[in-house]
Amino acid sequence: MDKIKSHITILVVDDDPLISELLKNAIMNIGYICYTAPDAEQALTVLNEHDIDVLITDIVLPRKSGLELVDMARKKYNCDIMVMTGFEKGIKYEDVIEQGAKDFIRKPLSPKEVMVRLNRILYERKIILLQKKTEHELKMNIERLKRLFEATVNALASALEKRDPYTSGHQKRVATIACKIGERMNLPQIQIYGIRLAGLLHDIGKISIPVEILIKPSKLDDMEYEIIKQHPQIGYEIIKDIEFDRPIPLIVLQHHERLNGSGYPSGLKSADIIQEAKILAVADVVEAMTSHRPYRVSLGVQKAIDEIASNKGILYDTSIVDACIDYIKDKGMP
Repeated sequence: MDKIKSHITILVVDDDPLISELLKNAIMNIGYICYTAPDAEQALTVLNEHDIDVLITDIVLPRKSGLELVDMARKKYNCDIMVMTGFEKGIKYEDVIEQGAKDFIRKPLSPKEVMVRLNRILYERKIILLQKKTEHELKMNIERLKRLFEATVNALASALEKRDPYTSGHQKRVATIACKIGERMNLPQIQIYGIRLAGLLHDIGKISIPVEILIKPSKLDDMEYEIIKQHPQIGYEIIKDIEFDRPIPLIVLQHHERLNGSGYPSGLKSADIIQEAKILAVADVVEAMTSHRPYRVSLGVQKAIDEIASNKGILYDTSIVDACIDYIKDKGMP
């Protein structure tokens, strides 16, 4: 990022030594550093060796013209440019400005007028640099807050895994699969980011489920299953007051809903379930079926594919299932 300098450095380019000296003295009298050059080649040498804030150049120079110098300086160096000329014919103010100069002044020069215009350019330059500095600091603060926020999300996910070691890593794997589905569907990055956070938190409500149910090495009975079915609602209640940029609490609440209304906790149907929750639903099923559980070994990738394919359009969104299967066949399990 550009820094606001403690000193100002000016380069005057003119093949008339009297004009160069006149401007140099006026510039140095107000406390700025000033270099001079008689042509574009020597000006480029100065620009390479020094951090020039403003380049003041005549248009008519030996060999390369001042406008050629303006073009090269604008592309390569971080300096503002003022153009001066005593050659009237064919030179228009708007053309010079369009070329990249900040100002255009005609000879004969008034050193006082040049200084007024120069200070205006420097003032605008300072404002722009301050704005860039503020934007950079804001960006850094946002990045720090984002890292802190993600660390908090990961801490919540880890808290659940400590209670349920048999499904350790489940939330992270679901988040990864869901993000791959989102990428395959060409969803915006901000939406995929929300899916990842929701994936990391989707089972946070299980933190209130008795451990003996979570780690039971056999199939749950009806009462135990009803307790398990409370976890989306509990998860929603835990995180609903956190100010997420994306609808994370709603995704957590709906990730066990199904298109035909057979899901829980609310029995929602297709149109009432948000897209991110539908993606998480598919990712959750695929991860669960391909992982070991206390009551069974992994069922394998093909069984998971068969499950979501056979229920495509019934339990699971068709486009999401297609994206998931397409990704797995192309890249394998994430």
